[in-house]
Amino acid sequence: MTPTLDEKINEYFPGRVVRKDLTALVKGNAVVPTYVLEYLLGQYCATDDEASIEKGVENVRKIINRHYVHREEAELVKSTIRDKGNYRIIDRITVALNDRRDVHEASFTNLGLRKVVISDDWVRKFPKLLTGGVWCLIDMAYFPSDERDSTPWLIEKVKPIQLSNFDFGQYKQQRAGFSTEEWADFLMQSIGFNPEHFGQRNKLLQLTRLIPFCERNYNLIELGPKGTGKSHIFSEFSPHGMLISGGEVTAAKLFVNNSTGQIGLVGYWDSVAFDEFAGPDKRIPKGLVDIMKNYMANQSFSRGRESMGAEASMSFIGNTKRSVAYMLKHSDLFEQLPPAYYDTAFLDRLHSYLPGWEVEIIRGEMFTQGFGFVVDYLAEVLRYMRTLDYSDAYNAYFKLDDTITTRDKVAIQKTFSGLMKVLYPHQSCTKEEVKELLEFAIESRRRVKLQLMKMDETFREREVRFAYQDLDTGKWAEVFTLEEVQYNLVRQMSEEENEESMAGEEHSAQVKVPSVPEPEVKNVVIKENQKGVSYHRLFAVYLKGAKEIHLTDPYLRKLHQVKNLKEFCEMLYRIKPVGDEIRLKVFTNAEPGEKQEADSYLIQVQNNLQGTGINMDYVIEPTEAQHDRYLETDTGWKIILGRGLDIFQRYDYKDAFNLANTLQEERMCKPFEVTYVKV
Repeated sequence: MTPTLDEKINEYFPGRVVRKDLTALVKGNAVVPTYVLEYLLGQYCATDDEASIEKGVENVRKIINRHYVHREEAELVKSTIRDKGNYRIIDRITVALNDRRDVHEASFTNLGLRKVVISDDWVRKFPKLLTGGVWCLIDMAYFPSDERDSTPWLIEKVKPIQLSNFDFGQYKQQRAGFSTEEWADFLMQSIGFNPEHFGQRNKLLQLTRLIPFCERNYNLIELGPKGTGKSHIFSEFSPHGMLISGGEVTAAKLFVNNSTGQIGLVGYWDSVAFDEFAGPDKRIPKGLVDIMKNYMANQSFSRGRESMGAEASMSFIGNTKRSVAYMLKHSDLFEQLPPAYYDTAFLDRLHSYLPGWEVEIIRGEMFTQGFGFVVDYLAEVLRYMRTLDYSDAYNAYFKLDDTITTRDKVAIQKTFSGLMKVLYPHQSCTKEEVKELLEFAIESRRRVKLQLMKMDETFREREVRFAYQDLDTGKWAEVFTLEEVQYNLVRQMSEEENEESMAGEEHSAQVKVPSVPEPEVKNVVIKENQKGVSYHRLFAVYLKGAKEIHLTDPYLRKLHQVKNLKEFCEMLYRIKPVGDEIRLKVFTNAEPGEKQEADSYLIQVQNNLQGTGINMDYVIEPTEAQHDRYLETDTGWKIILGRGLDIFQRYDYKDAFNLANTLQEERMCKPFEVTYVKV
């Protein structure tokens, strides 16, 4: 019997995985990062034995209840430390040097204590305490003294909440035991999502957010609607990442303080992310952008005459307010940035533009109850891989076009390398898998370059083809962004619909009426996540005038599949002349256990079509009678359907105000092809 993915995960990574829904069970009202909770869950619940999990969850709850410091209970915790003499707490501490007293002093985020002396040994051992703060297990003691200006608080022991060690060789070896699909689903569960709700491209979009943690000096931007989880990974995923507000950073805090010589965030963190980065009204500190441009290009920054280097990746995340189509037509995809960052020299340093508008708004059912890596373990794996370089792994199969500039090429290679580390750390993948990552990396950089060309004509002076050559066949393939393909297709379809509408209206003799577009033999390719597609735009011009239509689709069994059939019938109703009738015959099949359910749904559709002029009959065949998916008309057209009617991704049909419920054009598509032939 083939093991389930969760069983396989526990078999290959015992003790390093945890059931992801447990985090919510133990978190309660504790405002604590996921990696802190999973550090504890990993100690007590890294098993698939239900009894052990239940006991472990209870232990973690007790630890959180007993040792985690809630702000409103800070005084109670202080009193407990005083009464007991010493006590262990979980809190976030930040350390600063008091040069007047020549000591390091700690500040506690929730406990509220300030200027508590901490041993230099702890600071040397954990230098991140000096910048941004670190969640720790802290053994606190209380020793009152009569000395003036003395504090009774004493830090006896500090243990940052993070993994101590791991074996990368073993990690690669165990990765080899998973298929690509299994591994991608494993990683999706590790970051908290149910992979069943995500297509292949959507998984890549989510996993791209991990690249700043495994690739040095990687510059990523993601702009999109609110509620898509843009900041989640950067705030709670790794103890090696820092999330800051885009408007709350200075050159001293980010790079170096010229007064003290103290290096800033980029010197201590693997990833520095700027939340709420967009906003035309934001005020940016003078000179910050110039330092950032130099750092993003050269991995260095200047302090007076001295130049310093660092390896932190930078991520910029923010919200867009207008539709993608509007921005493509009237402005550009960077229009929401503050004026200081709306600078082509700065934007040219970005390696990848993640299309946040393709990422769905997070819904409750999208979270997983399956097993995934303990967050801290995966964070350490990603951190180790920053020392590796997978950027040339595509050279065995493909060659980039010579017109691609050095900066563009570096950007493509860094995105490709990061995705290789995430998905294929063992460097074992097929040519097609390499091609998929290379095309995604090229598209991510092309999105940046196209906007630069719109903003500054100097970027248009040199022709650039974002293309690659297959070394086996010698053929070249150019890569386009999805929004380019989508915008052009929707514009073309809309123009055809407008022409058709105008042709049906009465006009004066002076007005020239465009002819109705004629159906033609062709093949249409729709990419994953593409919007603007509907049954009307795909089929209407080919089905008009038909009196009998045969629909063959073996997958009309589940509720959402039969709902698609109902919407197909709605489209027929709209294109049918008043007073005419269309006979629709549906051929599908089902497993024996599914036949009753399918029959129940189909007969409901059939009954509700009575009196509409759409006369539907259906035949349910056994699954052994497999057949292709296609439409046939009595007017001589055959439309071959790659996915049948099931072309749309899942959407929130429970939300009564979700436009996708009534407008197919607002739904994201699965990848598919449609071929139109005359028979």
